[in-house]
Amino acid sequence: MKRKIAFIFPGQGAQYVGMGKDFAAAFPVAKETFQEADELLHMPLSRIIFEGPEELLVQTKHSQLAILVTSFAFLRVLQNQLTDLTPFVCAGLSLGEYTALLSSQKIGFAEVLSLVQKRAQFMQEACEKMSGTMAAILGLEGHQVEEGLRGIPGVWVANYNCPGQVVISGTKEGVEKGGEALKAKGAKRVLPLSVSGAFHSPLMELAQTSLQPYIEQTPLRDSPSALVMNVSGQVVESKEEIRKHLISQVTQSVRWEHGIRAIDQRGCDLYLEIGCGKTLSGMNRKIGVKGITLSLEKVADLELIAKEAATCNC
Repeated sequence: MKRKIAFIFPGQGAQYVGMGKDFAAAFPVAKETFQEADELLHMPLSRIIFEGPEELLVQTKHSQLAILVTSFAFLRVLQNQLTDLTPFVCAGLSLGEYTALLSSQKIGFAEVLSLVQKRAQFMQEACEKMSGTMAAILGLEGHQVEEGLRGIPGVWVANYNCPGQVVISGTKEGVEKGGEALKAKGAKRVLPLSVSGAFHSPLMELAQTSLQPYIEQTPLRDSPSALVMNVSGQVVESKEEIRKHLISQVTQSVRWEHGIRAIDQRGCDLYLEIGCGKTLSGMNRKIGVKGITLSLEKVADLELIAKEAATCNC
């Protein structure tokens, strides 16, 4: 019987200098993807990805595009090697939601590149105008973090990642006070994140307002693959609702754990994390999904995925 496969994609923060370079060297379709992105963006993005320097790559205006393009290059190689491998559902963490939209064939590469370029630009501008930060809270559940932050101004829940891992976002003072309150409530650790702003919080309102008209005018297509989105943590079907979720995602919480549980409830057999790092695979383990999770980050990972696919009539 054909098994159900989910494609899941990482977000900003997974980037590192040299990512995808082995794919570009080994597979023409990967090399062509990076070249196509350079041409469409009118900038040497691939050089920044492959050679750095790191301080340039980590800038929001570059890192978001870099993660999207690298993940898509991996996806193209995967589907070129395993032509029968198709997802029944796609999802992505924060920025990764745009790669999920692309992989589900609801948007074209040129269109999604243009959107992400605008998103990255507007978010970087918002960071420069509204100073903020983020921190990961380990050892508390989402509702405990919500209760612990109640009454503290300038801090919000940004990500419900997995059991025992929640991210908060806001002003530097708000996040500092929030972290202290959550330690008192029993948090095992409060880890400041190396980010340029308060993503997924009301401090990104300027970016959301600027991005909205571009999302509204971008054409979307029907496709057989379902899309689980961050804001609701559920499958979103209509084009109008997809647009609303993309817009609100800039300032709203990412309900990643909810989304993975929604996929799991649909009987997913195999999760493929496509892109840099193994963060999403780790979250799947903590969530306790019933299906297998494999990561595609290096060329060598293709062999393991091919073996798993060969056993399941994918």
